[in-house]
Amino acid sequence: MKMVKVEFLASYDSAKTCPMANTPEYAFIGRSNVGKSSLINLICDRKKIAKVSNTPGKTKLINYFRINDEWNLVDLPGYGFAQVSKKERAHFMNLIQNYLKNQENLICTFVLIDSRIDLQKIDLNFINWMGENGIPFVLVYTKIDGIKNRLRTKVIGKLQESLLEYWNELPQQFITSSTDRVGQEEIRNFIAECNKKFK
Repeated sequence: MKMVKVEFLASYDSAKTCPMANTPEYAFIGRSNVGKSSLINLICDRKKIAKVSNTPGKTKLINYFRINDEWNLVDLPGYGFAQVSKKERAHFMNLIQNYLKNQENLICTFVLIDSRIDLQKIDLNFINWMGENGIPFVLVYTKIDGIKNRLRTKVIGKLQESLLEYWNELPQQFITSSTDRVGQEEIRNFIAECNKKFK
């Protein structure tokens, strides 16, 4: 899939105001500072379509991007260690959950996990919540360039083992690096195949 046209559509502060058009949507979410903006920029083949920041919690709205006039990429607020109040974190989670449970044209959610560290409880809780609510998702291991080549299989295997303590079978998974452009084509091809089924 080539990224011929990428445009920002709008930001929404409520799931109720998000468009319910007959257009496939793919949401991206993860713990704060997991590399979500960098991955979105990689997939879109644009440097600054999503703003990258060293400060967690910068994405506070549901941001819509229109890709090739065919599908929507949705950038959701991060969860976890954002430097905001408990009240704001609760607001973000409510915003996220309402969107995920009610957006009928949401085809799949890409849940990002930092491959450089052990599986975090907040990631596990969110992934389990997705499963409990029957929301389709895939897993994306980010920042693989931060791990030596000889250790990558072992590190990913350890993350998978942690998840399999709660899951009988894991969803499809992608290994990515925005720095080394790893996983770009795999994710694009996955979306392209899902779009064919949507039609």
